[in-house]
Amino acid sequence: MQAITVRDRDAGLAGMSLTDMPYPHAAENDVIVRVHAAGFTRGELDWPATWTDRAGRDRTPSVPGHELSGVVVELGYGTTGLSVGQRVFGLADWTRNGALAEYVAVEARNLAPLPADIDHTVAAALPISGLTAWQGLFDHGHLTTGQTVLIHGAAGGVGSIAVQLAREAGARVIGTGRASGRDRALALGVDTFIDLQAEKLELAGEVDVVFDVIGGDILDRSAPLVRAGGTLVSIVMPPKVQPKDGRAVFFVVEPDRARLAELATRLRDGRLQPFVGAVRPLAEAPTAFAPGTRTPGKTIIRITED
Repeated sequence: MQAITVRDRDAGLAGMSLTDMPYPHAAENDVIVRVHAAGFTRGELDWPATWTDRAGRDRTPSVPGHELSGVVVELGYGTTGLSVGQRVFGLADWTRNGALAEYVAVEARNLAPLPADIDHTVAAALPISGLTAWQGLFDHGHLTTGQTVLIHGAAGGVGSIAVQLAREAGARVIGTGRASGRDRALALGVDTFIDLQAEKLELAGEVDVVFDVIGGDILDRSAPLVRAGGTLVSIVMPPKVQPKDGRAVFFVVEPDRARLAELATRLRDGRLQPFVGAVRPLAEAPTAFAPGTRTPGKTIIRITED
């Protein structure tokens, strides 16, 4: 099969290429998915798990990309809950070969059924952004109806999903970002938008939850905005500045089949729209990783046509 591989950590993008790889093996409780579309995170080449397995051993050449949508073609021993021929989407394992390949072995529990009327390209944009937004807002931030949430990067991949979920939950939403994201954030339903390059973050006032996707100075300055009993949640780094009378949480997204299914229902009903940007073929994936190729929305790699 063909796959995008990385072989040399020091080489970075220069070490990424389209190569022939062996067809994956389905271990116990695995499925083999023929990948139709895949998503990736540009920072993956800096992740230790891209280069080593769970025991810390070198696993290069490795395949990046951890969001996928496709069709199950094989079941591993003992696998239940999915069937051959079923459309699925979800997360590839962090410490195994990923989804920028024609086929990938994935733990079945990391995948959810995909309704027939959802395009693979759209579904591949949802797993990391959707689960990160849900877990950040509700599992860690405990956001409830009537509360106020401050969402940084409100027009981005994760932030835009968070805005939509928070609005549906009945929260008041303050969004931040660059001026170029204002119109999109307002269209998604933010009540107030703050341009971080031209306006003071402190204009947000006190909030119940801060959902941070930026880190650094913005994360530090967000802590004093959390009212008593509130929560500061970051997916970038552990907060160095703590809310005076609240909690601070850093987390890494976790697979969740049940939550993926709920997100798919919202997607199907039109209540949720991932921000899909460019769609490119597998051979162009190395170019898509390059910082200079950033485009609005999430870049999706189309691997197999329906």
